Amino acid sequence: MDIRLASAQELPILEDLARQIWPGTYAHIISHEQIDFMLDWMYSTSALQTQMNEGHEFYILSAHSKDIGFIALESTYYQNQDSLKINKLYVLATFQGKGAGHLLLQKAIESAQVAGINQLFLQVNKANSAVQFYLKKGFVIQEEAVFDIGNGFVMDDYIMTFSR
Repeated sequence: MDIRLASAQELPILEDLARQIWPGTYAHIISHEQIDFMLDWMYSTSALQTQMNEGHEFYILSAHSKDIGFIALESTYYQNQDSLKINKLYVLATFQGKGAGHLLLQKAIESAQVAGINQLFLQVNKANSAVQFYLKKGFVIQEEAVFDIGNGFVMDDYIMTFSR
């Protein structure tokens, strides 16, 4: 498996992956209407371009010349210290449990190390099975948070941290 920094021209790949992955990941957690709303809000090519312009880095994971997942990273400030936020980490269902998520997570840890950042954090839906993945990888649940995202929808998340 290979990881590459995504170019602006590759942002449609991320949108396509999100639209493949999200329904299977979230259909039992949130409504189809909320899934559609969030995909348009955060994963449309134009939304991803805005995020890239704001300094987010996107990395695409491929296996056998097929794009199978991605991660989005943002340098920010959390808990009174410089931190690296994992904004997105998604892998196609057929590649989950095969080390793909681990490779993307390692990319985040390496990026933090290069930047001299000791803490990573992320938000994950409380009912998402990825919570167990992050716990196994050394993340801890720091807090619970409910975010009003508009249109009558909320994100009911854990904020998880990892210190290296």
